[in-house]
Amino acid sequence: MPATVYAFANQKGGVGKTTSCLNVAAAMAELGRAVLVVDLDPQACLTFSLGYDPDTTEPSLNDTVVGRVHLADTIVQHGEVDVAPANIDLAGAEVTLLSRTGREYLLRGELTDLLDSYDAVFVDCAPSLGVLTINGLTAADEVVIPVQCETLSHRGVSQLLDTIGDVRRLTNRGLVVRGLLATMFDPRTRHSREVLRDLLSRYELPLIGPPVRKSIRFAESPTAGTTLVGTGADVPGVAAYRAIARELLDLPVEEELLEAAGWTVDRQAEILGLTQGASRA
Repeated sequence: MPATVYAFANQKGGVGKTTSCLNVAAAMAELGRAVLVVDLDPQACLTFSLGYDPDTTEPSLNDTVVGRVHLADTIVQHGEVDVAPANIDLAGAEVTLLSRTGREYLLRGELTDLLDSYDAVFVDCAPSLGVLTINGLTAADEVVIPVQCETLSHRGVSQLLDTIGDVRRLTNRGLVVRGLLATMFDPRTRHSREVLRDLLSRYELPLIGPPVRKSIRFAESPTAGTTLVGTGADVPGVAAYRAIARELLDLPVEEELLEAAGWTVDRQAEILGLTQGASRA
């Protein structure tokens, strides 16, 4: 079966998009799936987080954009997942692609011959709604929207959903919005709980898995060149990402895993303002 392509997109920066993309990908690899991650962000945070120096990594995704190599030739085998790296040169891709016919389909075309080699492809989109992000959405089967559980988190989500609507209409009719992935959640604060409730009611999108709790360990892990899931760290956020990976694969999520993520039935009811029975619906 060809790989499912997941685009992680939100044009608002600092919402945990790259961290979520990488750790869900790593959790899926733990489940025995063959996983490719594609760094579609010129800031190359995903590439750096896996231990590669974006300034010296060649070839990169930009070489694919300008037609020097195919995407398959850029792929590096990391210990956890395969990665198609990026560097700052990708920032020029927006200009390069503007004059290209079928520019929205470049990534989709490059992935075509790779889909039978993987079970899942994760695309870390740039924090913008430019042609690179359109490429990611056009190539994807499903889009996951990471949102931060803090003030102003909703800014940009509405615009992203408008863009997804355009992509569905013009370049990818089959694109599915899988839902919101809540990050940097602090269950101790009323503010964090209220933001989560507001996001779910405002956009009427499903919440994917448990909210991912804040942890300084996520900020530290890129220095080790591995994901926090890959280190086996015993923090609720790691359990949340493992639960999210299972949910994306339509696998059952064990109660023990939800408890480790701090997302028990009672906790869901309390945080989401549901009755206990309704929280399971």
